[in-house]
Amino acid sequence: MASTPLLLIGAGRMGGALLKGWLARGLGPVVVVETNPSPALKRLAKHDVTLLKNLEDAPKRLRACVVALKPQILKTEAPRLRAIAQSGVPMISIAAGSSIKLMTKAWSKSARIVRAMPNTPGAVGEGISALYAAPNATPADRKLAEVLLAALGETVWVKRETDIDTVTAVSGSGPAYVFLLVECLEEAARREGLPPSIAHRLARQTIIGAGALLKAEDAPAEALRRNVTSPHGTTEAALNILMAKDGMAPLIKRAVSAARKRAKELAS
Repeated sequence: MASTPLLLIGAGRMGGALLKGWLARGLGPVVVVETNPSPALKRLAKHDVTLLKNLEDAPKRLRACVVALKPQILKTEAPRLRAIAQSGVPMISIAAGSSIKLMTKAWSKSARIVRAMPNTPGAVGEGISALYAAPNATPADRKLAEVLLAALGETVWVKRETDIDTVTAVSGSGPAYVFLLVECLEEAARREGLPPSIAHRLARQTIIGAGALLKAEDAPAEALRRNVTSPHGTTEAALNILMAKDGMAPLIKRAVSAARKRAKELAS
């Protein structure tokens, strides 16, 4: 069974991260269909990877088909995967906003589908992926999907497909929110007179260090925040701004709500 390949459709940033994770864990062989392969992907083709430009050349016997296409592309390309889906191969999709209903329409009701929403820190093994299985997906399908997505980091299962939209808005889009915070800290540091190079290093390492502390400590984020905050000190002065009624909390809530709404629109 180990010699039966995985089929990866699309090897962009997330698909490429999955592929590297699989190879590092000995989960090959992998057949990759990618019309515009990067130099890095071409180099991987020498190591338990078969690189194809045409889906029609893919083998008939597969362990699973992992679809790593952007949602706009999947909408047009999904019908081409119908024969694979109807063959009984588990179909694992990481396309945001692409619902089970949409994929079932393209692949038929017999398709065994698992949806997954990973995030970009998976590229360095520090991601988290939420998974949802269609009713006719088997326990073996669920287990395989979990193993494959674990190549990017942690995994969690949700009970309702609609929760995937929320996951998309929180952890899927969330890294961009953190990167924006780095930008804002860096800009604020420059405005207060620090040289750009120092502002850059301070902002980046502060977020990197805080993330490492979150990972190392078992305490809630609230407790870690309080540990930094001395009464009547500098941190408290800043938090009085960030935690005001019009501060960070309502902005984050609005941002997540907007992202969730857009994910829902993409699925319609």
